Amino acid sequence: MAAGAAQALPDVSPLEGGARLALAGDWTLAASRRLEQKAQEIVDFGRRSTFVTIDLSGVSRLDTAGAWLINRSRRLLAGANVAVVIEHARPEHDILLEEAAYREFPPRARGRISIVAELLSDIGRAVVSSAREFYRGVAFLGEFVSVMAFVATHPKHFRGTSLVAHMELVGLRSAPIIILINLLVGSIVAQQGIFQLMRFGATSYTVSLIGILVLRELGVLLTAIMIAGRSGSAITAEIGSMKMREEVDALRVMGLSVIEVLVAPRVLALVASLPILTFIADIAALFGGMLVSWGYGGISPVAFTSLLRDAIGLNTFMVGIIKAPFMALVIGLIATMDGLATLGSAESLGRQVTSSVVKSIFMVIVLDGLFAVFFASIHY
Repeated sequence: MAAGAAQALPDVSPLEGGARLALAGDWTLAASRRLEQKAQEIVDFGRRSTFVTIDLSGVSRLDTAGAWLINRSRRLLAGANVAVVIEHARPEHDILLEEAAYREFPPRARGRISIVAELLSDIGRAVVSSAREFYRGVAFLGEFVSVMAFVATHPKHFRGTSLVAHMELVGLRSAPIIILINLLVGSIVAQQGIFQLMRFGATSYTVSLIGILVLRELGVLLTAIMIAGRSGSAITAEIGSMKMREEVDALRVMGLSVIEVLVAPRVLALVASLPILTFIADIAALFGGMLVSWGYGGISPVAFTSLLRDAIGLNTFMVGIIKAPFMALVIGLIATMDGLATLGSAESLGRQVTSSVVKSIFMVIVLDGLFAVFFASIHY
C-alpha cells in the first residue's frame, strides 16, 4: 500500500445480513479527496446491510481528518438503522476516534421579523450602547481627574520626560501637515469668497470672511480633526498593542497606575500642543488667504493686513485658542480609553482604532457647536 493511500475493502461477513469492511492504508489529511470517496463507499455499502463491522487492523496511519470521516460514516449508518461496530483499533486510534467526534450543525431557524421591528431594535441597541459609552467616558474622566489631583499634590510622580517626548510626537511632527492643510483651506476660502463677493463689488469683505472664519472656527476645527486622525489613532494603537502584549497588566502587577504612566502624559501633551498648533494653523490659513487675495482679487498684502486688523479683535483670536485645550482633552481621553478597551486580537485593535477616530471627530464637532452657541450667547 502506497503512503497516503486509503482503501475500504468490503468483505461479506458469514453472519446473515451483515457485512465486514476492512480499512487499509493511510487515513490522513494528505489523502483528503480519496478519504472522502472511501468514506462514502463505507456508507453506500453499509446501507445494504443490517449491521456493519469496521476493521481498522489494516490502517497504518490515522489523524483527526480520517477519524472524523470514520465517525461521520458511523453516524450516517446509525441514522439509517444500521448497527456499526469498530474492531481492532489501536489505542491511539481509539483516542482519536473518541476525540474527533462528528456533530451535525443544522441551520438555525430564524423567525420572520418585520423590517420596522428590526429597525427599532437596532435603534434601541444603538441608544443603549451610546449611553454605556457615555457612562464609561464620564467614569474614565473622573479617574483621570483624580489621578491628576494626586500628581499635583505629589510632584515626584509627574513624568516630565514622557510629556516632552509625546509633545514632540503630537506637536512638532504634526506641524508640517497642519500648515499644509490650513494653507490650502485658507486659499480655497479666499478664492471662493472673492469669486462670490466680486459680483456685488464687495471684494474687500473677503478679508473679514477669512479672518473671522479661520480664527473662530476653521483653524481649531481642522487642526483638532487632523490630530484626532493622526495622533489619536496612534495613541489608541500604542496602548492597544500594549494591552494585547499584556504590558498594561504588567504595570498593574508592579503597582503602577496605568492612568499615571500611560494616559496622563499623552493627554497632557495633547492639551499643551493643540493650542500651539491652532495658532500655527491660523497663521498658515491667513497667509494662504493673503496670497490668493493678492493674486486673484488684487488685494495687496498691506491692504489685506489693514483690512484684517479692522475686521478682527482679540476675542476673535481667543475663541479658537480657548476651544483647543478642551478638544485636545476629549481626543486624548477617547483615544486612551479605547486603547485600554482593546482585547487580545488584531481585529479588536483595528475596531478600537476606528472607533477612536470616529468618536473623536464626532465629539470635536459637537464640542465646536456647543462653544459656538456659548460664545454667541455671551456676545464674545
